[in-house]
Amino acid sequence: MRVREDYRTLTGTEKASILLLSLGEEYTAKIFEQLDEEEILSLSHTMSNLGKVSSTVIERLFIEFAESMTSTSSLVGTLDSTERLLMKVLGKDKVQNIMEEIRGPAGRTMWEKLSNVNEDILATYLQKEYPQTVAVVLSKITPEHAAKVLAHLPEGFAMEVVMRMLRMEAVQKEVLDDVEKTLRSEFMPNLSRASRRDSYEIMAEIFNNLERTVEGKFMSSLEERNPDAAERIRSLMFTFEDLGKLDPGAIQTLIRSADKEKLPIALKGASDAMKDLFFSNMSERAGKIMKEDMSAMGPVRLKEVEEAQQSLVTTAKDLADRGEITIVTSKDEDELIY
Repeated sequence: MRVREDYRTLTGTEKASILLLSLGEEYTAKIFEQLDEEEILSLSHTMSNLGKVSSTVIERLFIEFAESMTSTSSLVGTLDSTERLLMKVLGKDKVQNIMEEIRGPAGRTMWEKLSNVNEDILATYLQKEYPQTVAVVLSKITPEHAAKVLAHLPEGFAMEVVMRMLRMEAVQKEVLDDVEKTLRSEFMPNLSRASRRDSYEIMAEIFNNLERTVEGKFMSSLEERNPDAAERIRSLMFTFEDLGKLDPGAIQTLIRSADKEKLPIALKGASDAMKDLFFSNMSERAGKIMKEDMSAMGPVRLKEVEEAQQSLVTTAKDLADRGEITIVTSKDEDELIY
């Protein structure tokens, strides 16, 4: 059996493993309770492959640990210091994923995460729970999101939840901890699996980004092999022509956000109806300048036109994702209410 005698060759994970083994089972178990499954797996794997560690190495490790803990009168935890620490222990990709989770819009607490879960998905899960549990959850997430979730619950069940929320006083910490523990162990793992995107949606997005001629060839071949799949993908695709379904306000927002160099190129290869739609939503002066620019640029390669039009589609999708415009994606949404 090899003996670890060179302290300088130890990795961060090996140092942590030696330290935990030195603390004994009772203290190590308490520390493990604060770690996630992946961290425990990594440390356990390293522990099992440590071999024999010399007393000199253990002593040096404890001296370093003591020095690092007593070198200052206080500890300050920041995003940067956390990232630096993780970089010494984990690979770059893992560190990036962890830091994105910490920094990301999903938030750091369970309730902040829930406020970013699609209301339909959350409502589907919650309607299987007790009304009192749902009342606790809705009282902790943002009012705006709670309203959307409530609207997706069956009417009778929703009223039961409302009545409990009205009668609810301060929630006991034990109850809150139990609900959070259940959500973390049951709902979140299922959410990560459920949120995997539909394969047809992925393929529609890929087709959206193909050159027009290439996309046409793929679609024709797919129609021969599987007409139903081709039709489903086509219904999910959002193309340049679909911009014609946008309302005037959305078109104006798109014009303001579009790349000013690519917009005239995109319109140069557009149908007369599409050109009229865009020009009618510009000021007279802006429309005149745009038409002059299009005339002055002369012939434009089809590939450049398709790239410019795809850029406009991408911008529209980004605006829709941010809630600045609404894109009609189904026949039901075509109906207007006056």
